[in-house]
Amino acid sequence: MPAALSRSISILGTGVAVPGKVLTAAALDEQLGLPPGESERVTGIRQRHVTVGETASQLAAQACHAALKTAGVRWEEVDCLVCASATMDQALPYNAAMLHAELGEHPKRITTLDVGASCLSFLQAVDLTSFALEAGRFETVLIASADISTFTTDHRSLRDNGIFGDGAAAAVLRRTPIGSSARILASRSITLPEGADLCQIRSGGSRWHRRGFPEHSEALFEMKGKQLFALVGRHLPAFVDDLLAEAGVDKKDISLLIPHQASRQALDHVAKMLGFDDGRMVDVFGEFGNQVGASLPTALHFAIQRHGLQRGQKALLLGSGAGVSVGGIVFEY
Repeated sequence: MPAALSRSISILGTGVAVPGKVLTAAALDEQLGLPPGESERVTGIRQRHVTVGETASQLAAQACHAALKTAGVRWEEVDCLVCASATMDQALPYNAAMLHAELGEHPKRITTLDVGASCLSFLQAVDLTSFALEAGRFETVLIASADISTFTTDHRSLRDNGIFGDGAAAAVLRRTPIGSSARILASRSITLPEGADLCQIRSGGSRWHRRGFPEHSEALFEMKGKQLFALVGRHLPAFVDDLLAEAGVDKKDISLLIPHQASRQALDHVAKMLGFDDGRMVDVFGEFGNQVGASLPTALHFAIQRHGLQRGQKALLLGSGAGVSVGGIVFEY
């Protein structure tokens, strides 16, 4: 095992934003002609937010403003803006450039970039930018994840597609000030290439170009849920054990498990399998569904705002995503 690369990085503030329309389980039942209670029984979702015109960059901008306000940081202090999302507003330019324009802060010229790793995008962005902050390359990093799945999912397929919702979340990162213990204790990720086709949207690139498929069936999200669940489940326990060992932290020392809100079944299974079925897991799935890349930072936001994560406590960010990839960060908040 390599030595843990601890970084003195602090999460100063977080924020979330969701579209105005709420799609309840009852409304989805009626929409699909299902018996009352059927969609919630299958998906575990009471409600989710869906766009009626809001774009991902618009939601991301709202989340950014909320995070900056919570952190007590002015936009003028930000020197790196990162978009960590699974979906895009348009093919070009990249999401962070679109978000920068949406923020309306044109006089401030800063570094902008995208980090794309599906549902793990936020986690990977935190990991990568933490090293840049530690090295002094940046002073203040603003990371935003915003995903609109409404246009690529078919809610009639309840188990694989009816679990998604739209939304955005953001976080402000800085080097930890003197006197604070906030830090990243360990981080790692792995990719399981045998699962590359278990979770995908085929069209949009050069392999399945939109010009070649006028019916656009390849533009819909596809997931082989049972196979994906089984593949991640085989690797997750050892992955978490290795990550905690690298951080020098025991499971009992983790105040909160903050997982990607993948599905009802996945959350319940992970909590039991990893030993966090004692109230230490953040669960907002029933309220928001799976928000793809925005799911993990949304859970982080509510870990702080609802579950009362306190400075000095240790937490575990954990997720998986298309690829198939698994990643985690052990941090002291």
